[in-house]
Amino acid sequence: MAGIMVSASTGVMNSLLGKLTTLMGEEFAKLKNLRKEVKHIIDELSSMKGALESLADLDELDIQTTRWRDEVREMSYDIEDIIDDFMCKVGEKNKKSGFVQDTIQRLKTSRARHRIASQIEDIKKLVRETSERRERYKLDVPKLRNVAIDQRVVALYENAAKLVGIEGPTKELFSWLIDKEKKLKVVSIVGFGGLGKTTLANEVYRKLKGGFNCGAFVPVSQKPNIPKLLHSLLTQLGCGQPFHDCELNVLLDQLRENLEEKSYLVVIDDLWDVSAWNIIKCAFPENEHGSRLIVTTRIKNVAEACCLRHRKHILEMKPLTAEDSRKLFFDRIFFSEEACPGQLKDVSVEILKKCGGMPLAIISISSLLASGSSNQKERWKHVQNSLGSVSGTNLTLEAMRQILNLSYTNLPHHLRTCFLYLGMFLEDSEIYRYELVRLWVSEGFVSKARGQSQEQTAVSYFNELVNRSLIQPVQIDTDGSVRTCKIHDMLLDLILYKCAEENFITVVDNTDTGLLQKPRRVLFNLDGATLPGGASMLQVRSFAMWRSSMNIPSLAEFKYLRVFVADFSSISADDNHKIDLTGLCKLYQLRHIQIRGCDTCQLPTKIRGLQKLEAFDIDGSCIPIDIFHLPCLLDLHVPSVESLPKGIGKTTSLQHLWHFDMLYNSLDSVKGLGELTNLSTLSLRTSFAEDVHMDILNSSLGKLCSLEWLHINSPDYWIPEALTLSPPPPNLVTLHMIRRSRVPNWIGELHNLRVLCLTVDKLDKDDVGILAELPVLIDLRVTLDRALEETITIYRTAFALLKRFEVTWNIMPLLTFQAGAMPNLQSFSLQFNARGWKLDDKAAPTGIEHLLALEKIYVGIGCGSATKCEQRSAESAIRRAINMHPGHAHVIIECEKDGVFQFS
Repeated sequence: MAGIMVSASTGVMNSLLGKLTTLMGEEFAKLKNLRKEVKHIIDELSSMKGALESLADLDELDIQTTRWRDEVREMSYDIEDIIDDFMCKVGEKNKKSGFVQDTIQRLKTSRARHRIASQIEDIKKLVRETSERRERYKLDVPKLRNVAIDQRVVALYENAAKLVGIEGPTKELFSWLIDKEKKLKVVSIVGFGGLGKTTLANEVYRKLKGGFNCGAFVPVSQKPNIPKLLHSLLTQLGCGQPFHDCELNVLLDQLRENLEEKSYLVVIDDLWDVSAWNIIKCAFPENEHGSRLIVTTRIKNVAEACCLRHRKHILEMKPLTAEDSRKLFFDRIFFSEEACPGQLKDVSVEILKKCGGMPLAIISISSLLASGSSNQKERWKHVQNSLGSVSGTNLTLEAMRQILNLSYTNLPHHLRTCFLYLGMFLEDSEIYRYELVRLWVSEGFVSKARGQSQEQTAVSYFNELVNRSLIQPVQIDTDGSVRTCKIHDMLLDLILYKCAEENFITVVDNTDTGLLQKPRRVLFNLDGATLPGGASMLQVRSFAMWRSSMNIPSLAEFKYLRVFVADFSSISADDNHKIDLTGLCKLYQLRHIQIRGCDTCQLPTKIRGLQKLEAFDIDGSCIPIDIFHLPCLLDLHVPSVESLPKGIGKTTSLQHLWHFDMLYNSLDSVKGLGELTNLSTLSLRTSFAEDVHMDILNSSLGKLCSLEWLHINSPDYWIPEALTLSPPPPNLVTLHMIRRSRVPNWIGELHNLRVLCLTVDKLDKDDVGILAELPVLIDLRVTLDRALEETITIYRTAFALLKRFEVTWNIMPLLTFQAGAMPNLQSFSLQFNARGWKLDDKAAPTGIEHLLALEKIYVGIGCGSATKCEQRSAESAIRRAINMHPGHAHVIIECEKDGVFQFS
């Protein structure tokens, strides 16, 4: 755990010891008594830290040891608070000098000496009492590389249709859902958590939704926010922008009115009680358009209540058969059962018995075994013995928690901390990897590995949790990396159980002050209610509120806050009653600010005092004028701000800048961009401007030696031809260019480019030749604003590494693939308009049969101003072209009807 400042098992011991070591530096040599006292404290705390690390590796502790462990961990937080207070006070009068020099200057006064002496004495007393308690109880305490995503795990979630045991239930659901009955039908999927209900419902929904006018997939959770759920339904079903702060009956009326004349397919996932269903069902009119509802639940009487007024269709999920269990288990570890060493066969049989045919349990245990030395029988025996009390014949919630807990206890300490932090997100929420790893860094969970940034190290942490199947991938990029993820609700149950044990995260979802003795991290989940007066937020380090509420605690209570995340986006803006967040500027320990719904808030205009701030992410237009005076700022995300304050070139620490508008920022700011040599991500908006501006911008971009991701957009005009990346940033991996007249020649110089998204007015064979020569390109998305004048030919051996190819045309595509072209292409997407297509038209893409590696084909046929004859002709031509393909690619063809894309 070296280098990690904060840990679930050791608290802030590492951070604290680092700060105490600063007090021991040479500059304090004359303060001999202080140095002696501090050295004694460091020695004691170092010993305690070692003990905590050892205790974290034990499965069970007696009550006295557990209490001592918890007291030491909490003590580390309290002592760091004392040290931070001291550091803040001695630095108040001389902001320009460094901490050490300023501290020495202040310690020359007797008052300051008395203060630090008193504080050190308080610390020493805390440490002494805790150490004596250990002696009194006679406690006996026993003595990074880059991680990539395991593509087997990605395949497990990406190809749900191929999961063992899902074929039979899928066919049964299909038979219920696609019959000719015109009345609304409700079907229920019921079964224990971890059996795959959501996976099954999602797979069926994905395959059938195109046959309906509209569809939605909404999770419910144990404590549902019904208004938010109805808002989600309104948005997904295309019912227009819902009004905030509406009464339930208004939202329900909006839904019923919009759905009355439509066919709809809706999945209500993870319903827990009948009372919630009695409200939700009111949103769906029982029309005669063949609409369908799918409800998943763990509770049989809920499933029965959902189907009560309709023909009774309840699908009860069963555990996997022994054969399917073995296949899922061995395919995850060895790719096949035959590849399993004979010495492990008997052990595997016993392990599978303990898993009881539960897919989640099998995936969890197989991932655990796959992450270690899989041919070591001792390791497998240890897993078997650890599951000794679990009965596969009657797998209970407690038994499942025991299985999942085994995966948790086998995590390295730093991964345990990162895993537990997922408890700061709401149940069923989709979490962006970038957002999660950024929070890990701000929290101090990530070590500083040699040769790597903390963000790169955090991504490795994330990948390892995915590989162990503790995080479920949702959105997966072309290179196999995971963009967004979810946490299974049974794993979330384990996380919150552990968080309560460790006082790591406190979930505030009621007004019971018993939950708020000394919280360190708070997930604030109160809707409308306020905390009673006795609830204290003084020791809180992190605060997250994902459900909009105007009744958050006063910022004056958060003296030691490091992370502030709040979402007010579902609250109506009212200039007379804005949420006061101006107090953020006084929270000197803040590292991370993330706010959504800024229109409802009053933000500070100056934050220069937040010298430790690393991330500032808001969706409003109010940006502090002194933002570029923050020496530690790494991430600036201000998409609604047109003109940034002056001095951007001073913040050389900046790594991510999400929005820089050429139209509104000064020439000095454009020059300042070139000083940000640590910048890896840049979102840029440009337009026609004077050549001098373009020359300076080109010069600045050429200096960004660390740039990996660049998005260039022009909202009203074409991107100027004068904008060049020649010579290009040497490490550029991803480039998005929206609204360019044609492919610029300098793109051919981007030798490390892997992802290119391009909107152009014209594309000819020379342009394709430039793109084809990019040596490592794996993802190409091209949008053409005008019809092609000639057929574009993709020649043999061209685009050798390309895996994903998306093409969008306004009219008809003229495209042909030669044999040997795009030999590694896995996904081909084509969108075009059927207008002008004739029955004998030869404009459909040819040579698709040569794309031998294809796994997915998607075609979207737009019908704006096209006749029905043109629509039918276009669809027929596309089908003929696709039917030439010899493989078994998954094909989706959607045709626009009444403004909605539908399966044909």
